Amino acid sequence: MFDKLREECGVFGIYQSIGQPSGQPNPAEIQAAETAYLGLYALQHRGQESAGIVSGDGGQMYSERGMGHVNDLFTPPKIARLKGHVAIGHVRYSTAGKVSINEAQPFAIKCGFGQLALCHNGNLPDASEARRQLEYDGAIFQSTSDTEVVLHRIARSRRRDLIEAIVEALMFDDGAFSMLFATPDRLIAVRDPRGFRPLCMGELEGATVFASETCAFDLIGATYLRDVAPGEVVVVDSHGITSNFPFPPKPHTHCIFEHVYFSRPDSIVFGRSVNKSRHLMGKALAREAPIEKTDDAIVVPVPDSGVAAAIGFASESGLKFRFGMMRNHYIGRTFIEPQSNTRHLGVRIKLNPVRDLIEGKRVVLIDDSIVRGTTSKKIVKMVREAGAKEVHMRISCPPTSWPCYYGVDTPTRNELIASHNSVEQIREFLEADSLGYLSLQGLYDAVGDGEQKRFCSACYTGNYPTQLGNFGETSHEREELTAVPLATD
Repeated sequence: MFDKLREECGVFGIYQSIGQPSGQPNPAEIQAAETAYLGLYALQHRGQESAGIVSGDGGQMYSERGMGHVNDLFTPPKIARLKGHVAIGHVRYSTAGKVSINEAQPFAIKCGFGQLALCHNGNLPDASEARRQLEYDGAIFQSTSDTEVVLHRIARSRRRDLIEAIVEALMFDDGAFSMLFATPDRLIAVRDPRGFRPLCMGELEGATVFASETCAFDLIGATYLRDVAPGEVVVVDSHGITSNFPFPPKPHTHCIFEHVYFSRPDSIVFGRSVNKSRHLMGKALAREAPIEKTDDAIVVPVPDSGVAAAIGFASESGLKFRFGMMRNHYIGRTFIEPQSNTRHLGVRIKLNPVRDLIEGKRVVLIDDSIVRGTTSKKIVKMVREAGAKEVHMRISCPPTSWPCYYGVDTPTRNELIASHNSVEQIREFLEADSLGYLSLQGLYDAVGDGEQKRFCSACYTGNYPTQLGNFGETSHEREELTAVPLATD
């Protein structure tokens, strides 16, 4: 229904100090799972297919997973069953694997190292080949997720120490992984050496917390301390916090799309305010693709992710800012269209123009990206039908032309409209009066990396920072596109 790149996943973890010399949990203390539930609630935007929490009380682990939203899944009785002072949680949108309860994380196992749970934000391009080899050697998988490969590697490790086994399992994966592991009495955070996906660390009344975004800390009242550094392993247990860097260092390639779209604007991601980045994207877009200032010209964001950039665009251009489109926030995971003459409702289910603000105006629509183009075309049509004299489309990032293999669900390259069409051809398809994108340099400047040294921008350039091997499209397929006609609806 809504043509956007899909969020990957979100993770949250907490280790509460036990507060007893014996080292045994105090039943009177607040359960870690309650805080994990709130953390996942704040990260719901990163995945809406499934959610789960695994907790530990020093001797036993407890698990609750399900399909759907956090608030619907974790009823008070379920949270009450998640005992203990350690908890990790996960919200999922599938970027690898099927959609079923078997894919819901965290995964929990028993192996030679005892009870172990894992949740993962990212993607491991080498996992398919590793899975085939493990299956050949007799391994039995319960899911199609690349995350389960890591657990099998750990369980088969000859190392005597769990941390060494985790490092060994991930040492040769040149992919994206921000992971949280939990045992009944330990919490372990691991981030890949390139730092593709965000993972931050905070403090809450003596407890140590981890999350994909700092907006989770704001909800629970935690203090943001720092990011888990690329290539870092952080262990939290009764002895305190220890940190080491066991992986060979690699150039940092943070996902730039976290600042463009995925992350909430109230988060700090990769050490930088997402709202600030998007505001600067809008200001740069106004300079690079200006619109003539007239009394009837207004800037309208495509909610919600286009709001911050639209404010920046209006500020820089001097045009009036108006909330000319309203979003319905109460659309569930599925929507069954009625079998009648209203069944082709399309994007109107989620967005609706405000005629009073738009009629008779030159409308500048600000959006974060165009993927296939189908939704943008419908939005332009809706705004015209609401009485706009002109509709100009401005996008606060460069044309998205290449798939992502590092934890983002993207269409194939053939399905990306910018991969085989010029900006003018896309404008014609959208039926907009003009179309402008932010330049790559403008985007890098907006995220505070003008020298282009810290971020991955492969979805715009096709310059992947790792060897993809047989994962996804082959090099030949990436070079030669099949001509795909533009859709008409």
